Amino acid sequence: MSKQKADNNPTIAENRQARHEYFIEETYEAGMALQGWEVKSLRAGRVQLKEAYVFLKNAEAFVFGAHISALPTASTHVIPDPIRTRKLLLNRAELSRLVGAVERKGYTLVPLEMYWKAGRAKLRIGLAKGKKEHDKRATSKDRDWQREKSRLMKHSKR
Repeated sequence: MSKQKADNNPTIAENRQARHEYFIEETYEAGMALQGWEVKSLRAGRVQLKEAYVFLKNAEAFVFGAHISALPTASTHVIPDPIRTRKLLLNRAELSRLVGAVERKGYTLVPLEMYWKAGRAKLRIGLAKGKKEHDKRATSKDRDWQREKSRLMKHSKR
């Protein structure tokens, strides 16, 4: 299945730290309002989501801190700003649901991954709750146990 997903939606960038820092409750797919030089940089894979976050203002969603570094061949008449705030394109129902969850229930919106879909750049954002330190330890303990269990099963079949 992961191979099929990779063929349909080639990933541009992934925020692996987000899954370590947060419990992801729901995910949404959002389009992005980009400039031409940014699309060229995305095709070259020059994007980083590690320090990015999503905020809501006036019932609109924006991604802040996503670093898209300009190619050296960018246009001379455009001054590229690698960390500019970019608008996310979501429908009204999704936006109202997100506003309610963020403002009333205390959730956070985090960018999870950026990928191509039908020639357009999409950003998967997650509605998330922050993890405490003991939650992070429990998650890593479970991951280690799963790895050890698969190792034991592999050796027992021989």
